[in-house]
Amino acid sequence: MGTLTLSRFFVLHVFLIPAFIFAFVAMHVYSFRRAGAAGPVTEDPVSPKLPAESFYPKQLVMDMGFAVLIIVVLGFLAYLWPIELGPKADPADTQFLPRPEWYYIPVFQYLKYWHGSTAVLGILVIPGILGLLLVGVPFFDRSLERRPWKRPRSVGLFTIILLALGALGFASHREDMRNPGVAAQLKTQREDTLQFMKAKFEPELSGGSLVAQNKALANPEATKGKAIFEREGCNACHGDNGVGTAAAPKLVGVGSKYDAAKLEALLHHPTEKMTQGGMPPVELKDDEMKPLISYLQNLN
Repeated sequence: MGTLTLSRFFVLHVFLIPAFIFAFVAMHVYSFRRAGAAGPVTEDPVSPKLPAESFYPKQLVMDMGFAVLIIVVLGFLAYLWPIELGPKADPADTQFLPRPEWYYIPVFQYLKYWHGSTAVLGILVIPGILGLLLVGVPFFDRSLERRPWKRPRSVGLFTIILLALGALGFASHREDMRNPGVAAQLKTQREDTLQFMKAKFEPELSGGSLVAQNKALANPEATKGKAIFEREGCNACHGDNGVGTAAAPKLVGVGSKYDAAKLEALLHHPTEKMTQGGMPPVELKDDEMKPLISYLQNLN
C-alpha cells in the first residue's frame, strides 16, 4: 500500500466507476424505451388489461417525486444518526484494530477464509460471478413470470446470499467478542469515538489547536511553558498542544477542571492511575513550573 496504489484507486473511484454508472444508466434507459414499461407484477404480460400510458409527464413526475423522497429520508437519517468520526489517527498506535463500516463487516469476514493462491478465486472470481448473475438476471431469466412467489430459483438464490452475508457478519462479531483483548480494544476505540463526537468542534492546524495557539501567542508566559512542555517530551505522549494520543489522554480543557495549585500538585505527585499509565513526577524549578502550568491552563 503506497502512493501509487492510492492514486490508482482515486482514479478508479473518480473517473472509471462514474463512467460505468453513466453507461449502465444509458443501457437501462435504452432497454426501457425499447421494451416498454412492464407494469404491475400482477398484470398479464401477453394480454395486458390496463390501458397504456405515455412516459411523460406522469411517470417522469412519479420518478422524480420518489427520488426526492429518498433524498429527504436520507437527509433526515443523516441528521439523526450522523456518520461517526473518530479521533485523529496516530501512526504510533500499534494497538488500534481497524474495522470497516457495518455493511462491509460480512465481506471483511469472508476475506479471512481465503489465503495464498486461493485468494484470487475468493476475491475476484466468486464475487465476479455473483455480480454477473445479479446484473444479468433480466438477460438470463427470459420467463414472462414476474411475481416473486412464482420465481423460486431467482428469489431463493438472492435469499441464500442475503442470509449468508448476515451469517458472516454475525461470525465476525462473535470472533471479536470471544477474544478478551480484541473486545477490550474495540470497546476503548468505541468510547474514544463517542467522546470525540461529543466534543466541541474546534478548527485545527498542522501544529495542533488553533485556539490554543492563538492564546499561547497572546500570553508570553504560556509560550515559554509550551517550549518547556515540548522540551520535557510531554508532547510525545499527550500530543502536540495536548490533543492526546493512544498513550496518554488529552490535556485540552484541563485548566477548567483544576486550578494552578491542583495542577502543580498533580505534576509533582501523579495519581496512581496516572502512574500506571506511565506518567512520571515532573520535577521543575518554580520559574519553569509556573509557565508550564500557565500553558496547560491555556489549552481550552
